[in-house]
Amino acid sequence: MTSQVSSPAEQADEAVVGEQRKPAGTKDVRRLDRVIIRFAGDSGDGMQLTGDRFTSETASFGNDLSTLPNFPAEIRAPAGTLPGVSSFQLHFADHDILTPGDAPNVLVAMNPAALKANIGDLPRGAEIIVNTDEFTKRAMQKVGYDVSPLEDGSLDGYSLHPVPLTTLTVEALKEFDLTRKEAERSKNMFALGLLSWMYHRPTEGTERFLKSKFAKKPDIAAANIAAFRAGWNFGETTEDFAVSYEIAPATTAFPVGTYRNISGNLALSYGLIAASRQADLPLFLGSYPITPASDILHELSRHKNFGVRTFQAEDEIAGIGAALGAAFGGSLAVTTTSGPGVALKSETIGLAVSLELPLLVVDIQRGGPSTGLPTKTEQADLLQAMFGRNGEAPVPIVAPCTPADCFDAALEAARIALTYRTPVMLLSDGYLANGSEPWRIPELDELPDLTVQFAQGPNHTLEDGSEVFWPYKRDPQTLARPWAIPGTPGLEHRIGGIEKEDGTGNISYAPANHDFMVRTRQAKIDGIEVPDLEVDDPHEAKTLVLGWGSTYGPITAAVRRLRNAGEAIAQAHLRHLNPFPRNLGVVLGRYERVVIPEMNLGQLATLVRAKYLVDAHSYNQVNGMPFKAEQLAKALKEAIDG
Repeated sequence: MTSQVSSPAEQADEAVVGEQRKPAGTKDVRRLDRVIIRFAGDSGDGMQLTGDRFTSETASFGNDLSTLPNFPAEIRAPAGTLPGVSSFQLHFADHDILTPGDAPNVLVAMNPAALKANIGDLPRGAEIIVNTDEFTKRAMQKVGYDVSPLEDGSLDGYSLHPVPLTTLTVEALKEFDLTRKEAERSKNMFALGLLSWMYHRPTEGTERFLKSKFAKKPDIAAANIAAFRAGWNFGETTEDFAVSYEIAPATTAFPVGTYRNISGNLALSYGLIAASRQADLPLFLGSYPITPASDILHELSRHKNFGVRTFQAEDEIAGIGAALGAAFGGSLAVTTTSGPGVALKSETIGLAVSLELPLLVVDIQRGGPSTGLPTKTEQADLLQAMFGRNGEAPVPIVAPCTPADCFDAALEAARIALTYRTPVMLLSDGYLANGSEPWRIPELDELPDLTVQFAQGPNHTLEDGSEVFWPYKRDPQTLARPWAIPGTPGLEHRIGGIEKEDGTGNISYAPANHDFMVRTRQAKIDGIEVPDLEVDDPHEAKTLVLGWGSTYGPITAAVRRLRNAGEAIAQAHLRHLNPFPRNLGVVLGRYERVVIPEMNLGQLATLVRAKYLVDAHSYNQVNGMPFKAEQLAKALKEAIDG
């Protein structure tokens, strides 16, 4: 788990091979402290499913883990081509880890395209398991191989395991009434069985999963289970795999509790449901499907038993319009989208600012601009979240830092929205949304009380002594206006986008009133209570690395490496991006150098420089992939030396 402190050996974040020992059988078992595996093949080869099943069994075994799914945007990219390669990387260990890993120790390549697309990421000595059946002349020529890389010596620096996965799978399933093409589809389960043997993964969960997934097709379920078992047996009997590996459970990495593997989108969904229960409000999601946010709509639609209502609208504008209407009606209202959808929703977000109603706008960021890179990650919507509306329309911004943290970030966004009667932007991204890690399921008494008091009657006395309801009379502490549910007798009031008169909510064009209302809405956001920024600085460093969102894992892994090498460096990570923590300026002033790594061209750095007049240095990447720890460590070392 990312919140734990590990030992100096663990903090190195490097693989350590332990002593070999002989089991009762004929094969050696080697102990490792961690391993990074990447499954790669065509987008139709089931690599995401294979990786997900391996991850689930690894989580049940008790390892700490972090994953990186990577797949094309096309539903079915051209088979056998480099753009059509889909991969799933899993880093698991017997200690606290932070990232999916920089370089795979093991690559499972289902075809020549998968090998060529991923070979550049492998260190020398890494193991490569290739499906030799797919290395036909035509398939190799399609990706630029003139001769087979399995035979020309180009892979001599690696531990190569040529395995005819397709042939072995078809042979294992010959007793089933399947065509050859149908049997070939189970080769990913054969590969999963082989890797499960190599790394001593449990198997019962996968077999239960297959029976459940194909419950209406028992023959297909049985065939997949047979292929899975055949892969396990192949590893146990073949002479090519002389060693299997053990990675012990991460018993010291986790506080006591009940854990499960969870992705960022799933954690966010659960966080929204928990927030609605803690607020005792029905949860309403108005949404339009968009990658990589659609999983939240899919998940929430399964939970009607918790009072969740989901509405798949005809477009982005209708989705947020319905959500804002639900907020007016007294629901915990949510709309989910990605960057292009935020642009379409911007006018209604401005309306929510004017109406001062609670609304959660969840932006799962992806590469842009326009359609951009739908399945790749980026952090480039921060300035859009801050300023992407007409007029002065400030909104709070919250950003989770890990997949599991998406649960807590959802609760925090709901707290702010409900307490201060404002739309809130929650900025996750594709890396967090699709990645996964162990999550400790919280106890109910650990969740915040989000109970809301609706307006019940008059709240203002006129000069003549009569009592009336003023919809824009504010709480003196939070500056929030009352939340009046439609149909409550005596609380009728106007809503709309035209400027309101302070207190009464009547339409007003008065210049002084507009000036007052603009400043009041800004003051409400500026006054939101957020925790002070915590700084990790054990050695009184002169350099601070400041991050936000999903850069937490790579930054922390890089900082660990530098400290283990004797370097002094401080680290701080922002969850609240508007308003900033009140002590941020003081923190920044304590350091000679401030480095801000971001998966954009320097958006947080721009805000920090403008607000605090600090010469913050940007380190940026916009290639659709998360930072690598080694890459960041090198850049931060240069900053320290500079």
